[in-house]
Amino acid sequence: MCTTCGCEDHAHAPHPKGESSGWFRRVSLERSLLEKNDAFAARNRRHFQERGILALNLVSSPGSGKTSLLVATLERLAGSRPVAVVEGDQQTSRDADRIRAAGAPAIQINTGKGCHLDAHGVEHAILDLAPEDGALVFIENVGNLVCPAPFDLGENHKVVILSVTEGEDKPLKYPDMFAAADLMLLNKVDLLPHVDFDEEACLGFAKRVNPSLDVIRTSARSGEGLQAWIDWILARSAALAR
Repeated sequence: MCTTCGCEDHAHAPHPKGESSGWFRRVSLERSLLEKNDAFAARNRRHFQERGILALNLVSSPGSGKTSLLVATLERLAGSRPVAVVEGDQQTSRDADRIRAAGAPAIQINTGKGCHLDAHGVEHAILDLAPEDGALVFIENVGNLVCPAPFDLGENHKVVILSVTEGEDKPLKYPDMFAAADLMLLNKVDLLPHVDFDEEACLGFAKRVNPSLDVIRTSARSGEGLQAWIDWILARSAALAR
């Protein structure tokens, strides 16, 4: 079990000044696991490419509002595009139930003690969902800003959601996730008048970590930014057909 995040699926390397022999064994194990995952991810990516499917990996800390944001997104996309959703959580099917209630097919993956989805599990979910050619596939990862960062699922883009109820320094504290993402959704902006959050500083930190990161301000409650977010999705889906 990983002593850093509690995940049984992989090992994090301790500092080299610690137990050197154990460090080399753990680095080798993590490399092996990532290489195995990357092979499944490449297979997922070929599957998506061959069918013109846009796959988005939604990542965030717990409580960012990504499920509510996804539900609002699906409601606005209803009837216009085929969609499918893979839901990742340690336990329960509550999020998948919410997605199905919004009219989209969804499969729940419960990771147990695992802190991220992996490409093999996503492959099985996609085969079961069998999304249509040209569909939009949303993969809502387990709430965690550390473990999902290095695990490629075969997606076209990682989208990181950061809510204004969190600290504005999250991009500096968890840089790997923000560096891996192509888009940051700054969520729950309707709450800005009620929380102590420095938006300008947050955006500066995010751009320091990833200068090419796109940013959209969103709120599932007020609807702010949702059309811009949908436009971003549809533009990248259209680009696959060129």
